[in-house]
Amino acid sequence: MRREPAPAKVNLFLHVTGRRGDGYHLLDSLVVFAGARDDLEVRGSAGLTLRVRGPEAGALADEPDNLVLRAARALAKAAGIAPHAALVLEKALPVASGIGGGSADAAAALRGLDALWGLGWSEARLAEVALPLGADIPACVASRPCRMSGIGDVLAPAPDLPPFGLVLANPRVALATPEVFRARGEGFSPAAALPAGWSDAAAMARDLAGLSNDLEPAASALCPPVVEVLAALRGLPQCLLARMSGSGATCFAVFAEPDAARRGASMLPAAWWRWGGGLHGAGG
Repeated sequence: MRREPAPAKVNLFLHVTGRRGDGYHLLDSLVVFAGARDDLEVRGSAGLTLRVRGPEAGALADEPDNLVLRAARALAKAAGIAPHAALVLEKALPVASGIGGGSADAAAALRGLDALWGLGWSEARLAEVALPLGADIPACVASRPCRMSGIGDVLAPAPDLPPFGLVLANPRVALATPEVFRARGEGFSPAAALPAGWSDAAAMARDLAGLSNDLEPAASALCPPVVEVLAALRGLPQCLLARMSGSGATCFAVFAEPDAARRGASMLPAAWWRWGGGLHGAGG
């Protein structure tokens, strides 16, 4: 049995830079992965099955064809084999919340099944399988900080990041990404100019404060609780920056270190989904 982490994707900024002729929007974003995560258990089996459990599993109860299963079938087809595995998804991240939970789950399936089936494929080859399933999935295959552009398919190394903490908060309102894009204005933003790196979290937060999430106004209009969550995050002691992630409604706050973020998360309303800690792979 393998256990693959599926960490939450956080867009520290998100600029919509244009739109292709086929309607897909072009983006520029600095992406990191939080210690908050789902987990996927992968075991050998004669057929392909998926069981979902965990505190956020109920939101997927009516989903007829989970993205995890679609990823498994896509990988098997690309490899020229029949899909065969018993998958168990431990769902801890909220659904349709702007932190790429479904994409992270699909990426975990690709990594886990690549190992289970003995394929030995590179991240780049797995990303090729992933892209038709969703623009966020290639970044989630690697699950490390990156600069994301194109429609999400062009990935470059992130600037050198300092240690820092994150609080994630969601008012438990699902937001559909297509609706948010439809509700935004027609203007576009330039790609951001970022330094090679930052010496500390405060310097990073100051630079990021001059950027934006271009989807935040539209998401706030569709889901007014986003405004409430952002106000609560900005009011937390030692908060350096607060912003919405992705298409929402999850918002984040940056702190100088993970312990301050954990304390901050504990101060938020218990009715919200909330989490505080460090980055994936850095002690969470």
